[in-house]
Amino acid sequence: MTPFTLPLSLLAMFLVTAVHGLGSASTTAITYGTATVCGIVAGEPHHRIQCSRNGRRVPLTLPNASFDAISGGRSFFCGLRSGGFSLHCWDTAARNAAFWPKRVFHSDVVQLADVAVGDYQVCAREVQSGAVRCWRGSGGVKFSPRSERLRFGSISCGSGFSCGIVKESGRVVCWGDDDEGATIGGEIQKQFGNFTMSSLVAGVSHVCGLTLHGALVCRGNNASGQLGASVGVLSASLEFSGLALGGDFTCGIRRRNGFVVCWGGGFDSDVVKGVSFESLVAGLDYVCGLTTRNLSLICWGKGRFHVPREVPLGVILPGPCVEAACSSSCGTYPDSDALCHGSGTICYSCETEVPLAVPLLPPSTQVVPKQEPSSGGRNNLSKFLGFLVVGSVGALAGLCSVVYFLWIGARRALLRREETGNNSVKPTSSESDAYVDIIPMPNVGSTGTTFRTFSSKSHGSRRLRRHRSGSSSKHVDRTESFSLCELATATNSFSLCNKIGAGSFGSVYKGMLGDGREVAIKRGDTSTMKKKFQEKEIAFDSELAMLSRLHHKHLVRLIGFCEENDERLLVYEYMNNGSLYDHLHHKYNVDKSSSILNCWKMRIKIALDAARGIEYIHNYAVPPIIHRDIKSSNILLDSNWNARVSDFGLSLIWLETEPELMSTRAVGTVGYIDPEYYVLNVLTTKSDVYGLGVVMLELLTGKRAVFKSEDGSGPIGVVEYTGPKIASGELWSVLDYRVGKPEVNEVESLEIMAYTAMHCVNLEGKERPEMTEIVANLERALAFIEGSPTSLSIASFSAPLE
Repeated sequence: MTPFTLPLSLLAMFLVTAVHGLGSASTTAITYGTATVCGIVAGEPHHRIQCSRNGRRVPLTLPNASFDAISGGRSFFCGLRSGGFSLHCWDTAARNAAFWPKRVFHSDVVQLADVAVGDYQVCAREVQSGAVRCWRGSGGVKFSPRSERLRFGSISCGSGFSCGIVKESGRVVCWGDDDEGATIGGEIQKQFGNFTMSSLVAGVSHVCGLTLHGALVCRGNNASGQLGASVGVLSASLEFSGLALGGDFTCGIRRRNGFVVCWGGGFDSDVVKGVSFESLVAGLDYVCGLTTRNLSLICWGKGRFHVPREVPLGVILPGPCVEAACSSSCGTYPDSDALCHGSGTICYSCETEVPLAVPLLPPSTQVVPKQEPSSGGRNNLSKFLGFLVVGSVGALAGLCSVVYFLWIGARRALLRREETGNNSVKPTSSESDAYVDIIPMPNVGSTGTTFRTFSSKSHGSRRLRRHRSGSSSKHVDRTESFSLCELATATNSFSLCNKIGAGSFGSVYKGMLGDGREVAIKRGDTSTMKKKFQEKEIAFDSELAMLSRLHHKHLVRLIGFCEENDERLLVYEYMNNGSLYDHLHHKYNVDKSSSILNCWKMRIKIALDAARGIEYIHNYAVPPIIHRDIKSSNILLDSNWNARVSDFGLSLIWLETEPELMSTRAVGTVGYIDPEYYVLNVLTTKSDVYGLGVVMLELLTGKRAVFKSEDGSGPIGVVEYTGPKIASGELWSVLDYRVGKPEVNEVESLEIMAYTAMHCVNLEGKERPEMTEIVANLERALAFIEGSPTSLSIASFSAPLE
């Protein structure tokens, strides 16, 4: 490999964009000739495929098989088994009660990736060699690969032709199975010329992709304007994170907000205006997108999908689950463990090739594949400049990494000398804690149900950073230091019968210390998989730093810690009455005779207690703190039923003196995360306000943050569920029936709490109230119930929102 091509291929890793089209690998697929839509199901032990034909689910054989990727064409689709050693295809044209597979490839040593289906052909790429294999073809003629001498980085299939990106050069190479396909492919290849591409996707007769610099390039048939040359959407500032190509149209996902824009063929993307998508896949005349809000599939276009329709497939994986840890350049998809059911990690597409290449032979016996012949068109200056630029970037990144780890190592060494004398490992940061879900929240009092346009400058005057000095002596001095032996004894060797829950980095156990104190002990995850130790270390440092200096009656008190070898444990005061989530949704089986929470006064008091705790960390802690994971399971109830905010493993110090925005990836929990934070990485105290608003809606309705809709159409968010009804004055139709009809003195209180909650979940942070205002209004709501009404400080809260 030449000095020029090495940095070029390395650079491509960081710029690859997820592109799913007529015949590209994805976790969703369309077989457009038979109106069949399929997806790989999330959250189950097996990553099985589920299909819907003409709106009805069709069972597949191989129900216990797991798949990495699928792709569909005219009348069949194919799936690549997890690991990449088997490829199966299903004929969807047969009128059977179930789809039966045909295995077209199996090997014990050759791994495949990038399964791509065109009209009649299916191709895949060998991971180790980069060579392309193809099967089937039109008219009984086998579809042949381009050349075994070429090493491809990715491939995609159109109608009768296939195209790929050559790994070493980044150039586009196309081929076909007959004269027509070869002609179309050859013309498209010619039009791409010397473009160096990072991604590529094929439609019926045109191909689009992104260059290494992120520029969109489309070539091929432009009879319906599908190349976008005469359309204003292809401005230099429009950056895509996903593409889908159909018969005569092209659609792309805006990287900034996940919204879809389409051009060509009279294709209308306004019908899904304001909905954020993770990925797209196209058929001949319609497109399906995986929504960010709940990972369900929505299809729209011409013909049968002229009105957007949700496909009844449930929650679909946003990407394949891989066993290896993701690199840090783009990160891990939030809540990967839950989506993959503990059997892998979902990486953002710029990082991990699926499946990962596994060495099958000792290095001395590995066969080196032949490389593409040099084009001869590059001069020595180009080679030198390419190597110099990328090499300089790599050197700078390496220098920064060395400085960072030296600093971390020095800090940890100082801790060991001054405090514990225990061993430690240098931590690395991680921002991939939980799957985030944006529920499009209708503006209460309006008729629309779309996202508002976010301003990239809103709340841009503050920078946030993760506090990494959690073990400094000035913090640790305020807490007790325990040995692992003491805590093991307190929990009966961390027995399952003592386990009472889980936190941001491990399991929580009830324990009894030697002096008789009841405690809750959070033990960091002991798994050796992936980067669990680094995540545990970060969460441990964060909670120790935060809670060791925070003292408030509505925050869970940290008693002490243990740090021995790879063990990280935190010891809290025990909360006798568990979490708010458990009382509302799980363990305590709320009914009129069994729970103190079946009282509107108590529910308003719990909301007020939590608000006071959050107000303290926002306004009185020095420096202020943003929790980042406010949810009902992190609100605990003590023996006197006082609510306390817990779990500061994801919290951040809020440095008001630093003007820049934080550029880290958003974390949080499905249903609770602030949409503005997720879409724009704009994080302020108003992100905690959003989470508290969702908790207040849980208290009012008794519904989970995300729950199954009554009509069985799929999951729905409590914000989405309550917004229109509260706006239309139907608050009473969503109240938790288990509490009963409110009394006269409770009506006004519930209205105050409901309107306060709806202000908290406004899409734009600047339209949400401050915590001080929320506390004031909840105090007034409680006062109404207790018989001493006072006026509201914010008049708009007592009227429908605008």
